This record gives sequence, structure tokens and C-alpha cells, in this order.
Amino acid sequence: MTRSLSAVLSPVVLASLVGGVPLLAEADQGRLIATGGASSIEGAAGGGIIPWAVLGGYDEQGEWSANLFGTHINLPDYTLDVAGAGFTYGNRVEFSYAHQRFDLGSLVHKFSLPDDNLTQDIFGVKLRLFGDLIYDQLPQVSAGLEYKHQNDFLIPHLVGAKRDADVEGYLTASRLFMGAAFGYNVVVNGGVRYSRANETGLLGFGGDRRDTRSVLKEGSVALLFNPRWAVGVEYREKPDNLSFAGESDWADAFVGWFPNKHVSVVLAYARLGEIATLDNQNGTYLSVQGSF
Repeated sequence: MTRSLSAVLSPVVLASLVGGVPLLAEADQGRLIATGGASSIEGAAGGGIIPWAVLGGYDEQGEWSANLFGTHINLPDYTLDVAGAGFTYGNRVEFSYAHQRFDLGSLVHKFSLPDDNLTQDIFGVKLRLFGDLIYDQLPQVSAGLEYKHQNDFLIPHLVGAKRDADVEGYLTASRLFMGAAFGYNVVVNGGVRYSRANETGLLGFGGDRRDTRSVLKEGSVALLFNPRWAVGVEYREKPDNLSFAGESDWADAFVGWFPNKHVSVVLAYARLGEIATLDNQNGTYLSVQGSF
């Protein structure tokens, strides 16, 4: 079984990254700019391809915040479009929703498929357990659950997937280190996911090769070279449940811009490896989020 390192851009990684000393000047009220994060392709705040321990928005105790986001990934043989929303209360609990549409492109003609796209709905909840990204001696640690429902199960079923819906959990920790890299702030995130989703669930859950959940590693590192700009990388281990095609691990390289507390933009080069028998899926990633 071969795993290739790939790269999908990470919209959220950046968001939670920008929160160091230079940002103190930007915090006229409430939480620091960019510490609300961006929105991942599955809806949760944190990174583009994985959740972080940060929660979306800039709410504090007793307050609500909300965000809307849209993401487009353009690959040689596929496109992925994601739209969603998130709600956070008291910087303690986050609720999120994402709708994914995966256009199958050239795969439709190659295999004479009955549908030209796959869609999925994801409902998530994340709870901050303890710690703080910046101010506590302990890192910020959060746990989350995601309910995923694949809406077009005929194709996943034909290639060996066992079910069209599932629940997966994750545990993640995030920490900002002030001036750690030549005077620049660095954010480090690490986590584990308990999942059997095929291509995040777009190809269903479980398979003919394995139908049990796996413990999967995730992680990110980001450099905050400016109060409003960040660059970084992310990694996400993925299962390999289907025998008809390999499933690559993912990684990302990105640049994020946070002009204020209401807008974030992430642009990246995406390298997703093998997806449904087609290799070298390298392309562009763009995500925009509005926070209120």
C-alpha cells in the first residue's frame, strides 16, 4: 500500500496562525485578529484540510459569532466546491456545516459513470477543552465530532464503499510560539482523527479492503511574517479502504491574508496525489471567509 504526500491548500491554517506579538496592536477589542481562523473544507475552523484547536469567529464569554465561507479547488481532472457556515458561542463551542460538490470531470467519460458529480453534507461540533492558543501555559486543546452524509451513493457503492454516512471524531492541540523563528511567530498544531472516510467521505465510508476506523495523524506549522499575512504547511494522513484505487495522504502549502476581523482569503497550490485512479492531481485552491 503506497501513500503519497500531497498538497491541498489550507485556508484555515492561516487564520489560527496569526496571533503573535505584532497582533497585539491590532486587538482594539476582544480576541486578536486572525485567531478566529479560516474554514476548512469540512467546515471546522483551523486549517484548510484539517481542523485546529481554535474556534471560528472572535466571540468571548457570553457572545455569539458567525461566519460564511466558500472554497474552490481546481485540479486537472476534478473540481471541488465547498460552501458552508459556522457558529461559535463564548469561545467554547463551535457548530459548523459544509456542503461539498466534487465534479468528476474526465472520470465520467473514462468509466461511463452514471453521475458527473458527488456531493456530501457535513455537520460538525467542536468543544474547547482547556488551554489557550496564546495566553495560557497549556496549548489550546479541542475535541470534535463530524457527521457526514454522502448524497450520491451509487458510484461509491460500485467501487466498494460500505455505507453512505458515518461519524468521525478528532482531538487537536494548537500553540503559538512568540518570536520562535528569527523573531517571527510560529503556530504549531497536531492532532489525531478516528475515521474510515474515503476521500473525506466523498467516496463513502469503509471499503472492501477495510471497514474499520483508523487512527490518523494530522499536523500543521505556520509562520506569521506580518500581522495580516501567514505562510505554512499542513499534513493529513488518510486511510486506504478501497482496493480499486489508492488514497494519497494530503499536505498543503499556502499563503493567507487577514485584512481585518471580518475577512480572510487563502490562496494555495494544491497537490492531492491519486484520487479515484487518476494521479498527479495538482492545481489551485482559493477560499474566502466572512466573519460577523
